[in-house]
Amino acid sequence: MPPYIMSLALTLCAFAALKAQAFSPDDYRQPASQWPAAELHKQAGPVAELAPLPELPPVDWHTPAIETLGQQLFFDPRLSGSGQIACASCHDPDLGWADGRRVAFGHDRQAGARNSMSILNAAWFDHLFWDGRATGLVEQALLPITNPIEMNANLDQVLTRLNQIPGYRQAFTNAFGPGPADAVRLAKALAAFERRIVSRPNRLDRFIQGQYNVLNDQEIFGLHLYRTKAGCLNCHNGPLYSDGKFHHTGLSYYGRKYEDTGREQATGQIEDRGKFRTPSLRDLSHTAPWMHNGFFPSLRGILNMYNAGMIGDSQLHPDLPQLSPLIRPLHLSNHELDALEAFLNTLSRRPLALRPPKLPPKQINLNDNDSYH
Repeated sequence: MPPYIMSLALTLCAFAALKAQAFSPDDYRQPASQWPAAELHKQAGPVAELAPLPELPPVDWHTPAIETLGQQLFFDPRLSGSGQIACASCHDPDLGWADGRRVAFGHDRQAGARNSMSILNAAWFDHLFWDGRATGLVEQALLPITNPIEMNANLDQVLTRLNQIPGYRQAFTNAFGPGPADAVRLAKALAAFERRIVSRPNRLDRFIQGQYNVLNDQEIFGLHLYRTKAGCLNCHNGPLYSDGKFHHTGLSYYGRKYEDTGREQATGQIEDRGKFRTPSLRDLSHTAPWMHNGFFPSLRGILNMYNAGMIGDSQLHPDLPQLSPLIRPLHLSNHELDALEAFLNTLSRRPLALRPPKLPPKQINLNDNDSYH
């Protein structure tokens, strides 16, 4: 083919590509059902469109009295072995319901292996923790209490302690009916409070609901990239901006310091090695540092890694499965990365401030015949 013909052909191909990627902010200033079609990977599976949070999923055991009791328990360090660590120590309402650290400090200032995941919107997730070892908040609630690196408590001793506190005895009776505090009641109380830890509507929510002036043109361009060229929607979709699934992105540090085999620790399956749950991007501006190991304090740094396709399969340890097929070089320009980062910053709204509740005082009367043992 003569050089000028080849040059013309390449020019026409480039023009066609630019035309295919043509973008106007007005394409998005309309109901989401009329937005441009998303560009999804064929292995992404069914993908839900970005949307505001739905109503809280109902459960028949959640009552206001149980929730109020759970709030007290969540902030009470007497649930720990040392009497110094509460659930709120790692899930602080002033820190996006996380703790702002790379990894949490627990009993005797022991450092955990993973970043404290925010519990915002946890009620909607089927699997909790980075490796998904708990299915639902009730199952999750007691695990940190008995973990020797976290709260390091003996559950029977915790329950005895609670039953010796008159205020808690009355609160458990008001919430659940006659009877002592037991493991099931404790878990449900904590879970009821945690279910209510929900994000406030952010700017994208308002935009989707018709307030089209709350996003500027750059942010809307970022939304477009999120749903198309950048591929974010493949994993960060639906009202939670997360598919709730587990993906291998190549950050397990397998065979090196900071190794974490992720989902494999919960399932025992080699094919789950190096996989971690897709975190929600709601309120991400308030939950840094990011990733399961908390190694990434810079959002732009994370975008740069995904743009490069992470480390690529060629550099993986031979005992690791292949990277998720959703991980690939994106070839985003700096202009596009700026827009994508601007859009991601619209997904956050500072959680409501919450003052810790007053806790029942410890008033042990050894002659109290109403004490539970």
